[in-house]
Amino acid sequence: MGGNTFGTLFRITTYGESHGRALGVTVDGCPAGIPLSEYTVQRELDRRRPGAHPVRGEDVKLNPAGTSRKEADEVEILSGIFEGKTTGTAISMIVRNADQHSADYGDIARKFRPGHADFSYYSKYGARDYRGGGRSSGRETIGRVAAGAVAKAFLESKGVKILAWTSEAVGIRCETFEEAAIENDPMRACDPAASEAMMARVVELKAAGDSGGGIITCRVSGDIPAGLGEPVFDKLDAELAHGILSVGAIKGIEFGAGFGAARLTGSQNNDPMRRDGETGKARFLSNNAGGILGGISTGAEILFRAAVKPVPSIALTQLTVDTRGEDCEISVHGRHDVCLCPRIVPVVESMTAIVLADLWLRNLTARA
Repeated sequence: MGGNTFGTLFRITTYGESHGRALGVTVDGCPAGIPLSEYTVQRELDRRRPGAHPVRGEDVKLNPAGTSRKEADEVEILSGIFEGKTTGTAISMIVRNADQHSADYGDIARKFRPGHADFSYYSKYGARDYRGGGRSSGRETIGRVAAGAVAKAFLESKGVKILAWTSEAVGIRCETFEEAAIENDPMRACDPAASEAMMARVVELKAAGDSGGGIITCRVSGDIPAGLGEPVFDKLDAELAHGILSVGAIKGIEFGAGFGAARLTGSQNNDPMRRDGETGKARFLSNNAGGILGGISTGAEILFRAAVKPVPSIALTQLTVDTRGEDCEISVHGRHDVCLCPRIVPVVESMTAIVLADLWLRNLTARA
């Protein structure tokens, strides 16, 4: 299987399966001297776990939107760190699995789950790890989040902040924006009132054996330089799309005005520019471009939205076929999320950070 490595200068290679012995990542190309510790990485991994933002050593209060699988997801950094800073060598990190219930997947050894990668993997390789989806499982994102913690540390040293949140879930949209509420909210939503409605809907879907999707919004702010992104094939928005769409549950992405730009005129869609009286630099009066023009960052905030599909593992009976090509029915049991939005927020942030860190380093060769 190819395609396990992402990036050009800041490169990550993930490994492991949902019910294997461990998952992890190797990060190559991170500059030396960046402050980094296991705590920094663990903090990001804890955000990805199911539950209400657990603290090490405490029981997790499970969120109805998330799976009941209780993994500690404790990271061990094997190389690349010395005295609390990166050394410039490869950073290898591992997270061991501990709470696998492989027996929950006995029925799907012979049946393909609708909405999952079962059929496509089997068609490509003639074999698949049916225990939780193997390599196609959402647990694969552990390596991305661990690597994202490294990329975030690099970007934070440059004054760049990445924030993602749930702007819509299970058919309910956020109408207000409260940044301070996001990280303490069970749905990681920006609107507390909408979040309550989301959670009520999640409970209904869980009782019905069904699931729901949503939309994640991501904003990059701070000291963003103009110039990130390589023209033509490696545009900033193209690279971000590559990274975000490589996350299994993401089915769409739009930048700035996105698909709404198709309904605007040029005079409405173009972002006017004026000289900033304080800095003397150019600034944009609107941001329909999402901070990217010609595939290159403009220095404005980078803004995009990603569509998250409903969790495909549902208890309702569905039509499918088995490995012999015979018609059959399947009802997926085991421990699964109802809505991925709150747990996928840190994954979106991580992939954004990895892309930006890579393009930042590539941009150092842009001029003498």
